[in-house]
Amino acid sequence: MTNQVAPYGSDEEVSEVVRRFESCEFAPDEFKHRLHLTVALVYLLDSPYPAALERMRRGLGRFVEHHGLSGVYHETLTVFWMRRVLAFAEQADRARGLAELANELSDACADPRLASDYYSKKRLESDKARAYWLDSDLKPLDF
Repeated sequence: MTNQVAPYGSDEEVSEVVRRFESCEFAPDEFKHRLHLTVALVYLLDSPYPAALERMRRGLGRFVEHHGLSGVYHETLTVFWMRRVLAFAEQADRARGLAELANELSDACADPRLASDYYSKKRLESDKARAYWLDSDLKPLDF
C-alpha cells in the first residue's frame, strides 16, 4: 500500500500537522492514519516513550472531546502504533530532517491494518482493548 498523498516538503509542514492536531483544527475525517503517525513521530523524537505516549493520549482525548466523538479512542491501537513508531524512531538517523523522517515512516507504516497481523479481530474489537492495553494474540510484537 503506498501513500496517496504528497510527501511532506519541509520540517515546518510536519510541525504544522502537530500544531493543527493539538489545536483540534483537523476535522475528524481529515485526521487519518498518516497524520497520527506524524504526530507520534514528533512526540517520540521530542520526549521519552512514557511522556510521548501520555502526550498522545491527552491529545487524542482532547481531539475526541472537542469534536464530540464517542467510542473512537482505542488504547490498544494507540499503544501498538506508538510502539511501532518508537521502533522506527530508535533506528532513525536523527540528523536527517523531520520531513524526511516523517515521509519514510509514512511509507514504512502506510497500512493501518498492520495491527491485524498481531491481533485477532475479536480481540481488537473488544471493549477491553479499547479501554486498556492488551498484548497481541496472533503473534508477539516484533518491534
